[in-house]
Amino acid sequence: MQTSPDRHEYPAHWEADVVLRDGGTARVRPITVDDAERLVSFYEQVSDESKYYRFFAPYPRLSAKDVHRFTHHDFVDRVGLAATVGGEFIATVRYDRIGPDGTPASAPADEAEVAFLVQDAHQGRGVASALLEHIAAVARERGIRRFAAEVLPANTKMIKVFTDAGYTQKRSFEDGVVRLEFGLEPTDRSLAVQYAREQRAEARSVQRLLAPGSVAVVGAGRNPGGVGRSVLGNIRDAGFTGRLHAVNKALPEGQKELAGVPAHRSVRGIDGPVDLAVVAVPAEQVPEVVTECGEHGVQGLLVVSAGYADSGPEGRERQRALVRHARTYGMRIIGPNAFGLINTSPEVRLNASLAPEMPRPGRIGLFAQSGAIGIALLSRLHRRGGGVTGVTGVSTFVSSGNRADVSGNDLLQYWYEDPGTDVVLMYLESIGNPRKFTRLARRTAAAKPLVVVQGARHGAAPQGHAVRATRLPHTTVSALLRQAGVIRVDTITDLVDTGLLLARQPLPAGPRVAILGNSESLGLLTYDACLAEGLRPHPPLDLTTAASAADFHAGLSRALADGSCDAVVVTAIPAVGERSVADAALAEALRSAAAAAPAKPVLVVHVELGGLAEALSAAASTAPQAVADSPPPHHATDALLPTAADGPPDGPRLIPAYPAAERAVRALAQAVTYAQWRRDAAEPGKVPEYEDIDEKGAATAIDGLLARGKGFTLGADETCDLLGHYGIHVHHTLPAPAPDAAVEAARSVGYPVALKATAPHLRHRADLGGVRLDLADEEQLRRAYAELTEQFGAPDGLRPVVQRMAPRGVDVVVRAVIDPAAGAVLSFGLAGAASQLLEDTAHRLIPVTDREAASLVRSIRTAPLLFGWRGSAPADTRALEELLLRVSRLVDDHPEVVAVTLEPVVVASHGLSVLGASVRLAPPPARDDLGPRTLPAY
Repeated sequence: MQTSPDRHEYPAHWEADVVLRDGGTARVRPITVDDAERLVSFYEQVSDESKYYRFFAPYPRLSAKDVHRFTHHDFVDRVGLAATVGGEFIATVRYDRIGPDGTPASAPADEAEVAFLVQDAHQGRGVASALLEHIAAVARERGIRRFAAEVLPANTKMIKVFTDAGYTQKRSFEDGVVRLEFGLEPTDRSLAVQYAREQRAEARSVQRLLAPGSVAVVGAGRNPGGVGRSVLGNIRDAGFTGRLHAVNKALPEGQKELAGVPAHRSVRGIDGPVDLAVVAVPAEQVPEVVTECGEHGVQGLLVVSAGYADSGPEGRERQRALVRHARTYGMRIIGPNAFGLINTSPEVRLNASLAPEMPRPGRIGLFAQSGAIGIALLSRLHRRGGGVTGVTGVSTFVSSGNRADVSGNDLLQYWYEDPGTDVVLMYLESIGNPRKFTRLARRTAAAKPLVVVQGARHGAAPQGHAVRATRLPHTTVSALLRQAGVIRVDTITDLVDTGLLLARQPLPAGPRVAILGNSESLGLLTYDACLAEGLRPHPPLDLTTAASAADFHAGLSRALADGSCDAVVVTAIPAVGERSVADAALAEALRSAAAAAPAKPVLVVHVELGGLAEALSAAASTAPQAVADSPPPHHATDALLPTAADGPPDGPRLIPAYPAAERAVRALAQAVTYAQWRRDAAEPGKVPEYEDIDEKGAATAIDGLLARGKGFTLGADETCDLLGHYGIHVHHTLPAPAPDAAVEAARSVGYPVALKATAPHLRHRADLGGVRLDLADEEQLRRAYAELTEQFGAPDGLRPVVQRMAPRGVDVVVRAVIDPAAGAVLSFGLAGAASQLLEDTAHRLIPVTDREAASLVRSIRTAPLLFGWRGSAPADTRALEELLLRVSRLVDDHPEVVAVTLEPVVVASHGLSVLGASVRLAPPPARDDLGPRTLPAY
């Protein structure tokens, strides 16, 4: 490591792991004087053509002077980075700061020349693109704003690396060389390019794990039982289409088979490539296995072994070492302490999990951090009348355990473009990178439903999970997820109920619901449930208990044809008589009616219909068959009725059935909300420009204020000045330490006035009596002052102030805060103890668009107070929305503004008044979402 006094300290924070285009990983780190031998070895493996492209002349070997130059850096004006796999260089990049004349320079020069060299065997993997992102981030940190690169015209690959990066560029051609110049500030296009590359790379890395051509189970026991032997048997019995190997170092010499599978004492003994290794050995033996796998070229690991971060601090360090070790060889990890993964695709048929039975194939992607919850989800999907687990079954399943590497974010990247997955269900106990998860969730939800249930909502994350600290309560995080289009549910039952509906039914066009059935009471229960969930139900249509299958068909057909209905809930109670005949006839009646109107969702609420579950799933030839040796259910569970509306290859449309009206309606309400989000997301609105915003003036003020310290709350005058740059005007308050001072202050601002106590225990607590309003003259003011001091004590403790009265209206609170994990968040609610007690506050991620500001105002439960409740004058919500947008712009433009509170804001019939404000400044937290692509650091 470099220690010379003329060089800066080694920048360890530049080290990072990245996922490459083919799904493998590489380590990016600064080049140091210790890398001389690695550099020479790397250069010897580069082709003559690549060397010619790099140096513009034949350059067969590096001289000692070259090696010294390329390994000695000051990490400011001269920087070199290397991408490594297995500790060896596979690519390098360097920049040298230059002045206007092109000669070496130091700051304040802000331009640098950049050059790459990629080993031929690793070209086409996206190594240069990843290195460009990292060297650009380093350059920005060191005050460099532009890169220049000279490239031979024949070196089209490198020209493409620069031109595809998305930066603003200038190109020239002189003396047979293409010169490219480009700024390094991230642009919308450069971020879009970066996110697209990230998605492709991370999706490919997951695909390599889910669809391997060959699997080795390391730690498969010689005798039945045990984790390794169980996983081996499950893979074999599922009919895995690739090559399967058993590995156990305790096998006797000469034993070539175990449980009917080719067996080996070491991964090294396997003839041919291994794509996925399932590691089921004690934790202390895992490092040796990782080394064997890395040296054999294994692409990924599924570590089911426990004893890592789930076992305490020592295990956590063992887990960190495991991830570092695997990434050294370019391998990704599911686990440790993982339950496993499943891919039901006929081309793969992989059950590398502890689940004894393979789920039937379908179109639901399932992710669970907890193995126990993963078991519960698979079991529940399996026994729900053959519905979800049939045509609408599982496409892929991953239970990540401690999720030390592969996480829910990676699976979202994969499922986003997976044509075999229509709905994503996730059980999350922690979100390691909320900012990235929200971004990926928004993109995924725009294409397919994403349903999430969160565990550990009211306590710490599980011991094995490394998560970033957040100051946001769970309710705020949930609101932000909903803003991103996530369908947030509270229980595993709701997760499956909602997924069952979304997997095969169309999205409703609105909240209008028709209800029909043969039970008036069940219809009324459904009606009440719809009202409770915010839907708009029609009066239930009672077909009477004598209704036949033909009556159901006719009633459902009429409801679906009604233009004032967006969805239909069919309620049914057991038929009297020959049950199986009635059930089959009812199933066929509902199937045929629904098939004629495929644009509207249909749900069934049933009560103890013994044969309907089987009839619903048997109504089409593609329905799942009964599991061998499984007894028939004693009563109906949730089932699905297939129809031919969708047709192949996706299979028939399925009507979900629920045993309770509340469950069916709750799932339908989620679908209605999600459908509305999809429509809104198609027109997301815009962030308005306001001519009176003085962004430069605010930046100058902030720079001057931060020169005083690293983090502090502004004084009243400084707050008013800063907010004024963004058109936010605060009513001034004048201190009133004595009655005479209060009178003088009132004369200054003009009557009528308000007298307020600003002591911390009384501030914004009008309910405690610390505020006196509408004081019209000196006499009323002096009387109010005396009452206040008599009730609460001396002025020194009360800190009274005088403020001019604002027009009457509705008191609200506007807040913005930058959370280290979630990012900048804008919050809104009514002022007062009642809103705080009910947690009636709405939240949006910053920057907020005009449509989001309007929805924010309307999303709190007490919003009717703003819109003329009980005959009151409606508040000026347009002015309120503009205020929200201005606060959003302030925090988005200046991340040094880490907290803003406007309280109270009085929204009158015309205009509003900001009566109190506070602003906190601090150095901005790191924005990893704007930096280069990296995997979580270990």
